[in-house]
Amino acid sequence: MVYDVIIIGSGPAGLAAAIYAKRAELSLIIIEKAGLSGGQIINTYEVDNYLGTPGISGFELSVKFKEHADKLDATFVTGEVTEFDLDEEIKVITIDEGVQYRAKSVVIATGGAPRHLNVSGEEKLSGMGVSYCATCDGAFFKNKAVAVVGGGDVAVEDAIFLARICKQVFVIHRRDQFRASKSITSKLMSLENVTILWDSVVESINGEDKVESIDVNNVKTEEKASYEVAGVFIAVGYSPNSEMYKKIVATDEFGYIIAGENCETNIPGIYAAGDVRTKELRQIITAASDGANAITAVEKYLNQI
Repeated sequence: MVYDVIIIGSGPAGLAAAIYAKRAELSLIIIEKAGLSGGQIINTYEVDNYLGTPGISGFELSVKFKEHADKLDATFVTGEVTEFDLDEEIKVITIDEGVQYRAKSVVIATGGAPRHLNVSGEEKLSGMGVSYCATCDGAFFKNKAVAVVGGGDVAVEDAIFLARICKQVFVIHRRDQFRASKSITSKLMSLENVTILWDSVVESINGEDKVESIDVNNVKTEEKASYEVAGVFIAVGYSPNSEMYKKIVATDEFGYIIAGENCETNIPGIYAAGDVRTKELRQIITAASDGANAITAVEKYLNQI
């Protein structure tokens, strides 16, 4: 069988694409690597910024997304993409054990992942005070002390955002100056409730059921200190899950697949949706929007071939 579209990934972008494709009466399959839909939001303790669902857990929201796709009889296949041939009019996707699927178009919605510090306590307390998205989770730390780890634009912007609602913000950066733009750096350094810990790294994140403190080491003086914080926001970079597609679709210097709001890549019939594509804001709502836009572009493409 040749499907109208194969969707790779079942996070918010992939599931939204599936829903829009089914409503458009396109034949499709969704390939999900883990056999569990939802992407990164599964591990989010509470989602408070997705329209109409204040306070819902990431897991509950992912279940709702999946149930919507199931209600429309979307077909899911569990497996990891191992090979693909995307150059021809009929695209061929190969998953585990050599199983192949063919389609006229492909939506790459493989998402991405924030880089981790890989320190003690980080994994254990993820979603319980350890966060990789200040705009997603910052409101839960109103009037509390938090830490931001990183020195680029995202870290500095996160710290400025958190300083508006938090009692104290510690910014921990391994160098003696920020990599962020001077305009936002100046703004951050003018804030009275922000303390910058230069030349420093987090050695451990401490707590039982929630974050209680962090241990910090100055890499130049070797001086160690502990700080009581309720949250740790890690902003040391983000890695798109695009590695295997780089040889066929154009990516930027950071590995994001180059695609605009219509999600079209440089290869006809290939689309990139969600966190894997070049974009300004990576949130659940923008990923879902990408899924809808990608299928709209797919429909136009199918009408032309």
